[in-house]
Amino acid sequence: MSTTSNALPTDISNLALIGGERRGARDGQTIDVLNPSTGQIITTIPRLTAADVDDAVQAAKDAFPAWAALEPLQRAQYLDRLADAIEENSERLASLDSLDNGSPLHEMRFDSKVTAGQLRYFAGLVLEAQGATIPSSSERLMYSMRQPYGVVGRISAFNHPLLFTVGKMAGALAAGNTVVTKPSEHTSLSSLAAADIISEIFPPGVVNIITGYGHEAGDALVVHPDVHRLAFIGADPTGRMIQRRAAEVGIKHVSLELGGKNPLVIFPDADVDKAVAGALRGMNFTWQGQSCGSTSRLIVHRSIHRQVVDALGEQMEAMRSGPPHDESTDTASIVNKQQFDKVMSYIELGKSAGYDLVAGGYQVTDGELANGLFVRPTLFDNVDPYGRLAQEEIFGPVLVAMPFDDYDEALTIANSVHYGLTASAYTNDLRLAHSFARDIQAGYVWINETSRHFLGTGFGGYKDSGIGREENHEELLSWTQSKNVSVLFGDESIAAGH
Repeated sequence: MSTTSNALPTDISNLALIGGERRGARDGQTIDVLNPSTGQIITTIPRLTAADVDDAVQAAKDAFPAWAALEPLQRAQYLDRLADAIEENSERLASLDSLDNGSPLHEMRFDSKVTAGQLRYFAGLVLEAQGATIPSSSERLMYSMRQPYGVVGRISAFNHPLLFTVGKMAGALAAGNTVVTKPSEHTSLSSLAAADIISEIFPPGVVNIITGYGHEAGDALVVHPDVHRLAFIGADPTGRMIQRRAAEVGIKHVSLELGGKNPLVIFPDADVDKAVAGALRGMNFTWQGQSCGSTSRLIVHRSIHRQVVDALGEQMEAMRSGPPHDESTDTASIVNKQQFDKVMSYIELGKSAGYDLVAGGYQVTDGELANGLFVRPTLFDNVDPYGRLAQEEIFGPVLVAMPFDDYDEALTIANSVHYGLTASAYTNDLRLAHSFARDIQAGYVWINETSRHFLGTGFGGYKDSGIGREENHEELLSWTQSKNVSVLFGDESIAAGH
C-alpha cells in the first residue's frame, strides 16, 4: 500500500544554494520539473547560467581558506552532523527522489541510508590524507604533504540524486576543499531539499548547490578558471566532452565514473537458482535498469542456457510495475521522455533483429500508469554478442542473453565492448573464479553475487567506463595535491657529500 503522497511537499525551497543564500537565476529563468510517473509538471527549479555559476565559485573561493584551515577532525564533525541530519530527514528526501526520478520509494530510502554512510566513512578518513618522510642525507629533511585543491566541482547523473549530490561530496570536503555541485536537471529536488539542511550546518560557501542544464550551468563549471578539480558521473559521451572542454581552458584533474555494458557470466558448475537471482538483482530493475553498473549482458554456458533464461524470464514477468510511492511496486517509471524513447528504440531494435523476446518488451499503459513512462523488464535471448543491442549501453530495463561453449569464448564476448565498469561470474570452481577476475577488463568484479558496493573498496572502470576510483581511500587522496618539501638544516657541503 502507498504510505507517501504522490505530491510535492510544501516545506522545501526549490532554490539554488550559493554562498549560504537560497536564490534563483539572475535572469529569473526556470526549468519545469515533471513527475515521470504521471507526466505532470510539479514545480520549477532555477535555470542558472555562467554568471550564476561564477557567483557560486566565488562564494566557494571565499570560504576555502577558513574551511581548509580547520583541523581535520573539525571537518569530520561537520560531516557527521550532516549524516545525522540526512538520517533524520531520510523519508522526506527519499520521497522527493521517488517523485522526481520515478524509482520506487523503498529503493530511494536505501539511497538515503548509503548517503549517510558515505558521509560517516569519509569523516573517519580525514586523518588519512597523509604525506611521508623520504630518506635523504643527515643534513636534510625531506617530506611530502597533501593539500586540497581549493574550489572543486561535481556534476551528477539522474539515477541516484541525493546519493550523488550529498554522499559524493564527502571526500572532497573531508580533504579540505569547498564544493560547487550540480545535480541532473531532471532530478534536482532532493539536492535542493538537502540544501536546506546543509545551510544550517556548514559555513556559507563551503557547499554550493547549483541547478540548470548541463550545456549551460554544467559547462560553465567545467570551464571555470578557478576550478581545477572536477568529477563527473554520467554517460561516456558527456565525459569525453567534459575532458575536451576542461582541456581548452587549463590543466585540470578530471575523474569520470561513466557507463557500462557489464557482463554476467554463468559457468556450467554454477548454482543455477543463485545465478538467476543474481542476474535479476544485477540488472537493478528496481530502479528500471537505470544504473551504470547493471549487468546487462547475460552470458550463459550452453548446457544450462535454456534453464537459466526460462527461469529468469518467469521471475521478470512476475515483477510488479506500479506507482513509485506504492510499497508493493517492484519496478516503476523511466526518468524522462528522452530516456524512455531511447529505451523503447532499443526494444524495437531487438524485435526487428528477430531476437527471442522472453519477457517484457512493451510500455505499460493500464490504469493509473497510463500517463507515465513505465517499461516492463525486458529480456531478449540469443542476441548477437557483437550487435548493437549487446554492445551499446541502453541504461534501461533491457537484458540481453547469449550462450557460450568454453572459457575463452565467454571471455572474448565479455571483453568485446568498449566499456569496462563491472563484471560478475557465477562458478563454484575457485581456480576459474580467480582466472576470470584476473582476465576480465573491468574495474569492479563480483564472484557469485552482483550489484553490491562496499565502502572502502574502490569503484570505477576500465576503458571508456572512466578514470579514477571512488568510495575508498584512493578517492580521498584524489581530492588533494601532493607537495614535496626539502629542508636543508645543516652544512650544504656535507649534505652534498663533499
